[in-house]
Amino acid sequence: MTDKVNESRRNLLIATSVVGAIGAGFAAVPFLKSWMPSERAKSAGGPVEADFSKLEMGQKLDVNWRGQPIFIVKRDKAQLATLPELNSRLKDPDSEKSLQADWAKNLHRSRKENEGLLVMVGICTHLGCSPKFYPEIVPQVFDSEWKGGFYCPCHNSKFDIAGRVYSGSPAGTNLVIPPYAFIDENSLIIGVDEIEGGA
Repeated sequence: MTDKVNESRRNLLIATSVVGAIGAGFAAVPFLKSWMPSERAKSAGGPVEADFSKLEMGQKLDVNWRGQPIFIVKRDKAQLATLPELNSRLKDPDSEKSLQADWAKNLHRSRKENEGLLVMVGICTHLGCSPKFYPEIVPQVFDSEWKGGFYCPCHNSKFDIAGRVYSGSPAGTNLVIPPYAFIDENSLIIGVDEIEGGA
């Protein structure tokens, strides 16, 4: 009789343990799933395609990548011609101390030398404000010899039309050039340096 009671008790304990383990497993799934990034979070960190086919000369297109504004600017020949003459007024004219891939360490800070398209992170390298775009080569209140570019109203940092920072600005480095690659002549992908079969 004692053996029967012990066997029943043991079976009851085993059954209770199994049910408890299954219940714990069901409870753990949503808990563990909550640690996984959502689809929205995954897409926010992934590469982003941008179509700039409708972008006119001298205009800027804003795209969101990883929660940051990305400026895509189509620069004209007059704007590009101002770049060499500004070197003496800049902190880092050759982009030696600034954040970008080696392919962007050129006068235009673009994937292709002499290219009019500029792709950069639209966040000031001082305290994270977003600079305003002033493309016209005309005197401004903040610079009587303005040659076009970006001005951060938060603390008066100035950047030329290639995102290079002016001397005397609180910002220490040029605006960041993100990784990007051309898909074709009218679109690009931000977040990757190269794509198979891409331009």
